[in-house]
Formats: sequence, C-alpha cells, structure tokens
Amino acid sequence: MALNDIHIPVMLDRCVELLAPALSAPGAILVDATLGMGGHAEAFLQRFPELTLVGLDRDTDALAIAGERLAPFGDRVHLVHTVYDGIDDALDGLGIDSVDGILFDLGVSSLQLDRAERGFAYSKDAPLDMRMDATTGPTAADVLASYPESALRSIFQRYGEEKLAARYARAIIASRENEPVTRSAQLVSILTDATPAALSHAGHPAKRVFQALRIEVNQELAVLEKAIPAALKALRVGGRIVVMSYQSLEDKIVKQLLVAGAASTAPVGFPVELEQHKPEFTLLTRGTERASEDEQVRNPRSTPVRLRAAERTKTVA
Repeated sequence: MALNDIHIPVMLDRCVELLAPALSAPGAILVDATLGMGGHAEAFLQRFPELTLVGLDRDTDALAIAGERLAPFGDRVHLVHTVYDGIDDALDGLGIDSVDGILFDLGVSSLQLDRAERGFAYSKDAPLDMRMDATTGPTAADVLASYPESALRSIFQRYGEEKLAARYARAIIASRENEPVTRSAQLVSILTDATPAALSHAGHPAKRVFQALRIEVNQELAVLEKAIPAALKALRVGGRIVVMSYQSLEDKIVKQLLVAGAASTAPVGFPVELEQHKPEFTLLTRGTERASEDEQVRNPRSTPVRLRAAERTKTVA
C-alpha cells in the first residue's frame, strides 16, 4: 500500500494557506514539530521550492519513513530525533536562531495507531506499550503494574475525563493481583467487565482510559506546556504558528498560551497602550477551526481536530 493511502495529512490546504505568507521569501525555515510520516512536510517542500524544513519527532520509526519520503529534497531537510519540547536544542544544534513557521499536529499518529504492536489501539490486541519513542521510558504496562489505585484514578480522570475512573482503577488493581496486565485485549476485558450494564452502549469503555494512559506514558500535556512557549520564542517577526489539537485538554493549553501571547500587557485602565505593552502576537483564527465535512468523510481521523494559528507581530522584549 502506498504511503499516501495510509497517511492523509489533516487540514493540509488550510495549514498551507495560513503559513504561506511567512514562508514565501527565499531562505524561509519551517519547523514541523511533529513530523510523523512527513505528509505535511512534503507538501510544504513542494509548494515552496526555497524552503528549508526542520522536522522533529520522538518516534524513530516515523523518522525513518519520513527520511525516505523527504530524501528527494536533499539538504533542504534536517531531521532531529527529539520530543517537540526540545525545539530550542534542535535549532541550536543546527545553528538556527529563529524561524518563519512552526507546525504542530498533535496526538497519536497514523503510524502509531496502525501498527498493532505499538499498543495504542484498544481495537487490536498487542503488548501495552504506547511509547511514542519506543527506545526509552516506561510503557503503559509499567504504569498499570506500578501505580497505586489513587494514581490510576487520577490520570483516568485528568487525562481521559473518565466518569468511571474510580471503578476502572479499582478493577485494574484487583486484576493485577492475579496476573500482570500486559496486553490491550486484557485491559479491554477488565474495563468492559467493570462497566455497568446501563452504560455498556455509551461508547467503548476503553477509549478514554487508553487516551489517559497514552498521555501519561508520553507526558504529552507537560511536554506541550513547554513546547508552545519555546516555539513562540523561536518565531521571528512575521513568523506564524499553526497548532492542530485532537482533544480538549491539548486545545485548552494551546488556547491559553496563544491568547496570552496576543494580549496587551498594559495595566487595566491605562489610557494609552505604549509600544512596550503591545501584544507580541496576533491570532489568525477566531476560536478553533475544524476540518470540512468532506475532509471528515475522506479522512475520519480529521473529525476531532481543532486548529489555532497566530503570527508574531513584535520582537521579544
């Protein structure tokens, strides 16, 4: 199967439209902070023949695939194995002081979902891994084996917004006393058995728990809280950032940070906004934008996406 058949970049045309004004000049630099299989990156490199791309990803499998896909663009492409909050170090290592565009396509990638052995999908039996970087760190099975009931309940509530968090945490603790919970089908069975019959048709019982475990294993929200400020700092005046989120917790963080950057620092009631008080950024979207109905039909993974964008209008003080 061709790569284009298994990986359809989400909201590609809108991403190009939003970033184009910042990338049209010769020598422009775009950071794809969540490179994945390189679908967005390839489109930008084709659209802007003088563009240099810096691609970041923590997933070595994704980097290998993207590297092959982007090889025709030669030295216009620089790939870095790092979590996206490592953007500062990545740019420093390449001798780059500032960039013109930054793209974040958050959440789990098509590659991670489609490879059953990675353990991200509750619909496929596999070892409970869920690490985006399979070379380091604890797995989801490690979390389930070592966290106390209170901690499991907390992450299911915070990261999965799961109403049955306490019930599910209790069931996992009881089950692991008999045998380790190491496979996705095993966990799904535990959660299904613990779900009250009255709620058995209210969506798959594993969806929110798997999301919560994935976020915990990869520290996604903590990373995002550091990554967005680092990305904003790296943008030169006229530079633009586009962020696509796939669940409310991600979008809340992105919204808070972009709105803060676009806010005046003038004291309340101050009669004149001085230059030093003017916002560093201008928001390019009103609230969030969604994928079109046609795109959602063509690519169901675009259904939950929420896109926000901003432009740097002032240098950092």
